[in-house]
Amino acid sequence: MSHAHGPATPVSSRSGNALKGRIRVPGDKSISHRSMIFGLLSIGETRVEGLLEGDDVLRTAEACRALGATINREAPGRWRIKGMGIGGLVEPKDILDFGNAGTGSRLMMGVAGSHPITATFDGDASLRKRPMRRILDPLVQMGVTVVSEAEGGRVPLTLRGPKETLPITYETPAASAQIKSAILLAGLNSPGKTTVIEREATRDHTERMLRHFGATVEVAPHGADGRAVTLHGQPELRGTEIVVPTDPSSAAFPLVAALITPGSDIVIEGVMMNPLRTGLITTLLEMGASIERLNERDEGGETVADLRVRHSKLTGVTVPHARAPAMIDEYPILAVAAAFAEGTTRMQGLHELRVKESDRLAAVAAGLAEAGVEHEIDGDDLIVHGSRTVRGGGNPVKTHLDHRIAMAFLVMGLASQEAMSVDDGAMIATSFPSFIPLMRELGAVIQD
Repeated sequence: MSHAHGPATPVSSRSGNALKGRIRVPGDKSISHRSMIFGLLSIGETRVEGLLEGDDVLRTAEACRALGATINREAPGRWRIKGMGIGGLVEPKDILDFGNAGTGSRLMMGVAGSHPITATFDGDASLRKRPMRRILDPLVQMGVTVVSEAEGGRVPLTLRGPKETLPITYETPAASAQIKSAILLAGLNSPGKTTVIEREATRDHTERMLRHFGATVEVAPHGADGRAVTLHGQPELRGTEIVVPTDPSSAAFPLVAALITPGSDIVIEGVMMNPLRTGLITTLLEMGASIERLNERDEGGETVADLRVRHSKLTGVTVPHARAPAMIDEYPILAVAAAFAEGTTRMQGLHELRVKESDRLAAVAAGLAEAGVEHEIDGDDLIVHGSRTVRGGGNPVKTHLDHRIAMAFLVMGLASQEAMSVDDGAMIATSFPSFIPLMRELGAVIQD
């Protein structure tokens, strides 16, 4: 099995046009992964509209097929899933290869690990570097056996599920929706109540979707900023309909591009406004961004709105550590906004960025250095000293196979004095396959 993703495809961007027009970015990745997983675990049929058809989600779909689901694509974004029900999964014949999908692989460890089957998980070179021990520790407490693993609890790894999964109460060591979700998904196949305690509330798509499919979930405050989430085990989940809202993490790229490119005025349609996902918008508003919420409505249990975004003079701010869980994927693009803001922006407590697709903190800092942006890393804080003009240029930014690093620095090039280039744009397809054509539609100059 090859884990290379083919030859690198350098991409560059340069300033030129104001951005104008209306766009809809792809469906939310978190909800797309979970749509497949809940479809697998339900009785009956689940119909999904607006699914993100990036590589990561398609790998999760393949894994769900391997565990017994019947999955059909009826049209772009429209899928039908016939599930096996909780307790009904079959043992996969082959390795479950998740490519670059950290979310898919971690959530599916909870799903497969809680069933009396043996399953082997693997992925590409980037996924093989990412730590899985934080997922495996609670699963072992629930009775899962780690048959084999690569050094440091990484993939490739093989799990064998118990005859009966044990319900646990578990306090997560870090603010991570993936840890919480893996435990809750494992708890579906255990008798009694499974409780996850988190000191800082993380994105709550799993809890919302559990309820949407018919499970009983109780959420209580815990400490100053935390939550205790309790799931009643062995519910019968029923297939249902899901309209996937658009992904705020993808909307972040055209949004910041419009803010930093003079004369821009765009509308991004149907963006999910879940308060645990809108930390970036909160931060940009504090920096002086012109972002209007229009036509708020409900889609698939989530509030969505159209966002009108206009070029704005931004000012540096301090971004508190407590906001990190609500915008963990948005720091690379926030660093770009901060580069164009007057004064200093300090992003506090970014430890989680060191264990993403790449060491995102180091990768962002290296990209800022190429563009001539003054910055420093102080412990787990990233400090950017912005100015209204950014030089750009430099050597191609090393993306380390990280799609968000690639998109962030291509956005920077739309407003910097010199063109920006990234060493590889191929990985953009994992989360936002239409990024380059959509940006061009708005008037961006991007060459691949």
